[in-house]
Amino acid sequence: MTSHPYFRAYMAGITIPTMFLLLAIVAFTVVRYGFAVPVPIERVMVFPMAVVPNLFGLWNIFYLWLRPRRHLPIGLHGALLPFVVAPLAFLLGTSLGLLSITPRGFAWLEAFTIPYPFLAVAFCVALAVYYLVWKYLVAFCNEVLGIA
Repeated sequence: MTSHPYFRAYMAGITIPTMFLLLAIVAFTVVRYGFAVPVPIERVMVFPMAVVPNLFGLWNIFYLWLRPRRHLPIGLHGALLPFVVAPLAFLLGTSLGLLSITPRGFAWLEAFTIPYPFLAVAFCVALAVYYLVWKYLVAFCNEVLGIA
């Protein structure tokens, strides 16, 4: 199975976030319609559904392309992805009016404010989660598809 390594890398990369997003959509649907939460969650779900799996796939292609040139462990490579995702999410959120900057933090959907210290901790947690997901889950998918 040596043909089309970049296509297999893309498919291995999108597998994990696609499965996670399916669970997230079910949870958001239950919260939105089951508990009648008035926050328009569907406006927030566009970015994760459209961009995150594709970024995982492209990032895995980049890992495969980069491997012969400069070897970086896959977990560390995956931990760099939040440095791409966070600015994209911020740019899209502010341009769509979902986020606004206040002196205390980011106002999300004008419903509540996310304080800056919480964002710093959340970003560090995201780095750790991305590291573990890439080290164990994406690496497993790469191994199954013969590109590890």
